[in-house]
Amino acid sequence: MIEKERFHVFNYIKKEEYCASMDGMRYMLKKQETTDGEGEKQTVLEVIIWPEPYCYAKTPEEKKQRKNFPFSPQGVEEAADWLNEQYLVQKPLWELSKKL
Repeated sequence: MIEKERFHVFNYIKKEEYCASMDGMRYMLKKQETTDGEGEKQTVLEVIIWPEPYCYAKTPEEKKQRKNFPFSPQGVEEAADWLNEQYLVQKPLWELSKKL
């Protein structure tokens, strides 16, 4: 599980994508520019999860799950909570992916 007190990746994400894995679940955090409903640009923290064994580029899009958070240190904490929640909720998928 991700410990929010030690998960200080916000400054890294400002410049690079952050990729890691957690016992069968791979994930990526990255800075993403989007447009809102009125056409104005905004920056969000996009979090993507997918099952092992493949890297992001080799994993089919239908196996990836995405969620956006505010691009801020608090958004990183919210992302960590979501990652931990998804790890627990989908644990059978992550365990199965480790066996492949």
